[in-house]
Amino acid sequence: MKENLKDEQESLEFYDSTANISDQVRKDYLWYAVSVITARALPDARDGLKPVHRRILYSMFNLGITHDKPYKKSARIVGEVIGKYHPHGDTAVYESMVRMAQPFSYRYPLVDGHGNFGSIDGDGPAAMRYTESRISKIASELVKDLDKETVQFIPNFDATEKEPMVLPSYFPNLLANGTLGIAVAMATSIPPHNLNEVIDAVVHVAHNRDCDVMDLLDIIKGPDFPTGATILGTNNLRKGYATGRAVIKVRSKTSFEKLSNGKHAIIIEEIPYQVNKTSLINNIVEAVKDKRVEFITDLRDESDYQGIRIVLELKDEHYKDVVLNQLYKFTSVQSSFIINLTALDKSVPRTMNLKELIVAYLDHQIVMITNKAKFELKRAEKQFHIISGLVTALENIDAVIALIKKSDNSSEAVTKLHEKYDLSLEQAKAILEMKLQRLTGLEKAKLTKELAELEKEIAKLKSLLANEDEKINTLIKRLTEIKEKYGDERKTEIIENFDDEEVDDEAWIKEDTVVVMLSKNNYIKSLPLDAYRTQNRGGVGVKASNSINEEDDIDKLIVASTHSDILFFTSKGKVYRIRAHKIPMFRSKTAKGIPVINLIDIEKNEKIKTVINISDYNSNENLVFITKKGIIKRSSLEHFSSIRTNGKKAIKIKPGDELVEVIKTNGDNELIIAAANGKAIRINEQKIRLLSREATGVKGMDVKGSYVIGICSNQDADLVFSISEKGFGKISAFEDYRLLNRGSKGVITMKTNDKTGKLVTIKTLNNTYNSKEILMITLKGVVIRFSLKDIRITGRNTRGVKLIRLKNEDDSIGAVEILNPIELHGVDSAI
Repeated sequence: MKENLKDEQESLEFYDSTANISDQVRKDYLWYAVSVITARALPDARDGLKPVHRRILYSMFNLGITHDKPYKKSARIVGEVIGKYHPHGDTAVYESMVRMAQPFSYRYPLVDGHGNFGSIDGDGPAAMRYTESRISKIASELVKDLDKETVQFIPNFDATEKEPMVLPSYFPNLLANGTLGIAVAMATSIPPHNLNEVIDAVVHVAHNRDCDVMDLLDIIKGPDFPTGATILGTNNLRKGYATGRAVIKVRSKTSFEKLSNGKHAIIIEEIPYQVNKTSLINNIVEAVKDKRVEFITDLRDESDYQGIRIVLELKDEHYKDVVLNQLYKFTSVQSSFIINLTALDKSVPRTMNLKELIVAYLDHQIVMITNKAKFELKRAEKQFHIISGLVTALENIDAVIALIKKSDNSSEAVTKLHEKYDLSLEQAKAILEMKLQRLTGLEKAKLTKELAELEKEIAKLKSLLANEDEKINTLIKRLTEIKEKYGDERKTEIIENFDDEEVDDEAWIKEDTVVVMLSKNNYIKSLPLDAYRTQNRGGVGVKASNSINEEDDIDKLIVASTHSDILFFTSKGKVYRIRAHKIPMFRSKTAKGIPVINLIDIEKNEKIKTVINISDYNSNENLVFITKKGIIKRSSLEHFSSIRTNGKKAIKIKPGDELVEVIKTNGDNELIIAAANGKAIRINEQKIRLLSREATGVKGMDVKGSYVIGICSNQDADLVFSISEKGFGKISAFEDYRLLNRGSKGVITMKTNDKTGKLVTIKTLNNTYNSKEILMITLKGVVIRFSLKDIRITGRNTRGVKLIRLKNEDDSIGAVEILNPIELHGVDSAI
């Protein structure tokens, strides 16, 4: 009872009863923070271990559970740790030990576990009473020479045991295995590295103490995670190693395979460090459900003991780049790793750069070599002293034996030997304890030889202690041996030429030119442009689509870059947007495509009326709308740079009217509006004032008895290309059309009759048109591609020449696109 009161009184002395409560709380929290930082959360820069990991290894070393001895129950080790050195919960200690045994958590595991120690899927380990452990082979290098007074020992929590302040750590564990920890107001996140590279860096610093941290980046390429994967870029790596803080991007390693069922799949073979595989799979599943990741038809986990294999089956092989891009952006297939090189340097928490971490380890090793040499010198000198006494005794063996026989007891014998032969008490005692077999001549020779060897060893140790260069050479020799013994190949690949400051979402999607086709019933598809070879003018073309039914014709066609936006304008005056690479690409030219409602959220009774390709939203440019009844409107392109998934109002359309075409202009052009009856009107764009998105527009052309079929501008153009529904076409000079006021009926642009059919399309060209090509599709899905060089410039009031020979009398021209074979990417166009 008295002892308890005494303990309570001593504990209360810590508190000042007169202090302000806020000051006392601040003081208490400071003590708590210091305890967490120095005794729990941060590693020591010398051995790379937190206290709990150091105590686990020391307990196993004390129990003799080394890599060459049988395993022992994990519960036995945990009990040793918490009972003698770590007064915390057994669960926390066991979890730390489990992590030290996991090859996906530690680059070089420090515990050799036997049994279920969890998995990369997040499965927990078996209870500690079932598993067994021992120190791993490489971890034995951390505790080696602990019994040679290399490190300082301190009392444990109750002063009944001694524990090491730091381990000898004969390999650079902090950089090799890394660590993660959260303290109070600070944290650490040091990635693991390749042992070969780290040892080479230590050797380099040992030879060149004045080297720059950047010199080390030619040796240590970057982190080497146990799960492999790929690091994107070196800019942030260099920043992290130079300053101690950075964020790097880590991406799963993937490949593409054609499966036995004929389908193509993305195979995830390696995943980022600290990413749970099951969580990653669930992450992908959720992203697919939310339609953030598309075009995946099946997902299977085929991982086994040989490694990770997550199979993502695709709708089509052409989707692979799109799907990968979506996975990188919306799932843990690509993740970030924070570099925070914070550790305890002489018990003080510091954020260090790469060189400072290496120097801290290097200095520690020099101290270890010095302490070990002192210990071995002390032992050798003691041994030399004893053996020299034995040799003296053997040289005077008869007299020594006689002296001992005459002595009454051992104390008298020790005293007489000390006085007569000038021996120390230790030497005299050793002579008395010497076995009779050592009196032989052979044993005397052995002792003499051993004495000479000890003399050499003592000289060598004294030389080592006196020479710093010799200490460095000893360290390098030992590190080289460890490198040869435990070094392995790098697991993590580093992509050096990668802009890791700003990663473009489409950086992994190849820019290509595609042909996008849309039917009257809103079925859409895309094909590579090179799927259509160039033919001669007047040919019959090739089949490009099988209609869904006789009434569904292909009437819209556009050529676009996969990195551009496709804007869809509908019968309700709304606009929707999708990236061109998200439109399904088909291998077969006759594929029907998919309903456009699968790509954009249009209503069931909403029809796509026109489509435009936009690669850049320039605020100085405009969109010009034209309706079937000749209503024209001009709005700033900037209004359409942000379009929600459910669309955006683009134009107000009057009942009975419908949108025909939208083109992009710079505001300083002259426009030509054409009608089906072959007439066209040329007007000044500046006469049409800029209106808001939801405005209706003004009268552009009087089309009484006919209807508008299209609009074009003279931006970078001086020729007009007119095409009729039966495949006739002609090119006329833009100046042949006189400038009129808007609302006029216009002049003849093409002489139409039953043979030519009505005017269906009007485009503008420049005087280099003979280097361009035309891509034309009929309503029945026949496509022809040919050069324009064979079409000569004619007068305005002419019929034109035959562009395509229609096999079916019921067929007619659906849509036309002008191509520039020299420059196919980044071209804005509209239909």
